[in-house]
Amino acid sequence: MTRSSDRPISFEPSTISEDHPAYATHQAAIRSVQRVIDDRAPYQNVQVASTGIGQLLRLKPLILTGAGMSTDSGIPDYRGPKGSLRHSRPMTYQEFLHDDAARHRYWARSFVGWQHMYDATPHVGHDIISRWNASGVISGVVTQNVDGLHQRSQDSIDAQLGHNTEPGRVIALHGSMDEIECLVCGVKENREAFGIRLHEANAGVADDWHITEADINPDGDARIPQRWVDEFTMVQCLNCGSDKLKPTVVYFGEVVPRQRKESISALLESSGALIVVGSSLAVMSSYRILLEADRNRKPIGVINRGPTRGEERATFRWHTGVQQALEWLDEKIS
Repeated sequence: MTRSSDRPISFEPSTISEDHPAYATHQAAIRSVQRVIDDRAPYQNVQVASTGIGQLLRLKPLILTGAGMSTDSGIPDYRGPKGSLRHSRPMTYQEFLHDDAARHRYWARSFVGWQHMYDATPHVGHDIISRWNASGVISGVVTQNVDGLHQRSQDSIDAQLGHNTEPGRVIALHGSMDEIECLVCGVKENREAFGIRLHEANAGVADDWHITEADINPDGDARIPQRWVDEFTMVQCLNCGSDKLKPTVVYFGEVVPRQRKESISALLESSGALIVVGSSLAVMSSYRILLEADRNRKPIGVINRGPTRGEERATFRWHTGVQQALEWLDEKIS
């Protein structure tokens, strides 16, 4: 049976004091960050697993993807062998909201690292899923990733086919990095336009700030020297002047909007099965989808190199790379 643990990982200490009202929620978020999926269900023959998942595609399944879907596009994951949790952790919502210095540090890191995520492009696996979605082979796609690659791929495939896939058939469970919202007045701004403002505010100062791909984190920020953080200039909301600006993504310690959860449940209800692709399902918001599928007696397939939380509930478990598995499946069903 798959087991998860909250193993201590060495990274920046908490910036929320024990007497702060948000401390308990912040600590719960930290435990979620630290959760590592240790074990996997018993080995399943590759031919049985691959053929079985191919059969699930006949049932119009829902596809649920995680960070392993984006690694072939050059975006690192959190919990893989080279995952970013081995040297740093993402910020919690409580830190972002209540700690001005931590929020400033986040934006300095994001200023340096976001361009790498923006430059990433969908790979053939994204396009395969998008074609399945456009043609009705699958009921839809739910992704934990905030990189927007599924939607970019879907838009591209729809343009090629001269077809508009029904809205709501691609759902970003944790939101997207494409927009910035003000936590004071609620006004939103396009991330690209916001990035231009950041570059203008830091013109000259950041000219020599260069990092390697190894310094990039999966949420678009990067590991940078403290000197760069100190030199960084943050911009303000164009409407109210606040500097409490946040990407429209669900942080650890933040709740997925109810309407989004209801939309996912509706997609799952219309699906004949669930196929998890490239995810450990370590966070509850995604693991809950597998539990709901299991509770409703829908067959489950898992495609992932590493262990996946709850995979003992899956009918078929294919331990392999995401892109090669999707290419094989696409060839079989076409």
